[in-house]
Amino acid sequence: MSPSRSAQRNVRDVVFVDGVRTPFGKAGEKGIYAGTRADDLVVKCIRELMRRNPSLPADRIDEVAIAATTQTGDQGLTIGRTAALLAGLPRTVPGFAIDRMCAGAMTAVTTTASGIGFGAYDVVIAGGVEHMGNHPMGSGADPNPRFMSERLVDPAALNMGNTAENLHDRFPAITKDRTDAYAAASQAKLAAAYSSEQIQHDLVPVATMKPGQGWALHTTDEPPRPGTTVADLAELRTPFRAHGRVTAGNAAGLNDGATAAVLASAEAAEELGLSVKMRLVSYAFAGVEPEVMGIGPVPATEKALKNAGLAIEDIGLFEINEAFAVQVLSFLDHFGIADDDPRVNRYGGAIAVGHPLASSGVRLMNQLARQFEEDPSVRYGITTMCIGLGMGATVIWENPHHPDYASSTADTAITATTEGAAA
Repeated sequence: MSPSRSAQRNVRDVVFVDGVRTPFGKAGEKGIYAGTRADDLVVKCIRELMRRNPSLPADRIDEVAIAATTQTGDQGLTIGRTAALLAGLPRTVPGFAIDRMCAGAMTAVTTTASGIGFGAYDVVIAGGVEHMGNHPMGSGADPNPRFMSERLVDPAALNMGNTAENLHDRFPAITKDRTDAYAAASQAKLAAAYSSEQIQHDLVPVATMKPGQGWALHTTDEPPRPGTTVADLAELRTPFRAHGRVTAGNAAGLNDGATAAVLASAEAAEELGLSVKMRLVSYAFAGVEPEVMGIGPVPATEKALKNAGLAIEDIGLFEINEAFAVQVLSFLDHFGIADDDPRVNRYGGAIAVGHPLASSGVRLMNQLARQFEEDPSVRYGITTMCIGLGMGATVIWENPHHPDYASSTADTAITATTEGAAA
């Protein structure tokens, strides 16, 4: 192939077809997934995606990318490949594992989406899993001694709770009262979403068995505490610092769970009769000081907006991972968004529902896709999260139900073809 012909490759539109997740559980011996394997949770998600999308032939899946932060034991052995085999996909379907800590599933989506845009894939499955009961955060890790001896990072940077306290120090206007109020609102919004059946549609029922207890079927999340009040949260201890501000009530817990999503090129989705819930507009990752890793979504969002030619005012919905309330509020303050802005986490967030590290990115996407369907007046939304060791990730999506969606995708196709021909 001549260089001139190779240069004519067009960038293709990438669409989010469908996403599911298991109910999230509490990590530990009393949690619903104690004794359950992490890879089995992923398999449940993959099988459910195939069941929900019967027009998608299994042999049309070009890649399976599954993220896990701790890639050992039942989360090891190239989990994207092993989960594909265990789920019954054809042996011709490849798979790989990926790690970007909390943004694992989000990176699985953006990495495979890039392959779709380039033309290497037509249809992929991307997701993540974290069984923090089987694999406590940092278990088995061996940080290089240079981090300490050369003071590359403050020791506090290796503990996420400490980084949240550091963020409070940097932004004294974000008080404990504000974070507790935000956390109570997250619990209330999730309870309302459950009551309106806005969560259940994307949950995969999971049957588990515990010795002496028998089988149980789990269809709802375990972590939520509906009815939580600011007064309740004010009584909680601050484990990361004496007289601190971060508590178990205004931070996400330790959780188990898995997610998975189908993405495709717009052409493949049309050919196979697959739904289009969102179109990927742009994405970005950014590095920040590890000691205040929670600020990561700010520069990541600024980069993603610049790449898309958009401004923060163009964003009609925000799905922000609530690792810590202070982290969300630092993002809102930076962009001049009120703590109770109705565009932000309409169904509540990780403070209420849980945050099984590498799996959470697709949960954000599921919730944004559902809100797009409910509110066609919104054209653009974002999914964003902070990442341990000092990073942030943001993905901007377009709502296919918005009246301007069809014309925008046509313009994109024309632009890509013109640029390819010019090259």
